[in-house]
Amino acid sequence: MNLNINKLIDHTLLKPEATSQQIATLCQEALEHNFASVMVNPSRVPQCVELLKDSEVLVATVIGFPLGATSTQSKIDEVKNALKDGAQEIDMVLNIGFLKEGKTAEVIAEIKAIKALLPDKILKVIIETALLSDDEKITACHCVSEAKADFIKTSTGFSTHGATV
Repeated sequence: MNLNINKLIDHTLLKPEATSQQIATLCQEALEHNFASVMVNPSRVPQCVELLKDSEVLVATVIGFPLGATSTQSKIDEVKNALKDGAQEIDMVLNIGFLKEGKTAEVIAEIKAIKALLPDKILKVIIETALLSDDEKITACHCVSEAKADFIKTSTGFSTHGATV
């Protein structure tokens, strides 16, 4: 079996202090290694779109990042701006506070609202497992599945510690 794992990698640089040169290096590395995508903050999407315009490497960005605590309308606006700028995939951070309060209907509705803006694009939902109990992780996964998002991600990398499952 010949599995090209590189086509499964989102080459990521989400540090707030990332410079244009570091973003250019990220894109060059993605091209060299034939990664699936680059994942950057929304303000860096136009630069990546330009640098990767003649390639198969997708440009992905994050919304509600890194806390997930913004309003649904703010997340919708972020998605619209990211799409206008050329983003081809979206990661969103789940509203962890709502999940912990048992507001699963609101969590599901928010994910559905974002997915509705992306009928032909991938939506990955970050559930920030470092902040969740085992039962909350299960609930989060059920919410993401019910809302028909495409993937679940475990961590933003900006919380109390790395991913746990």
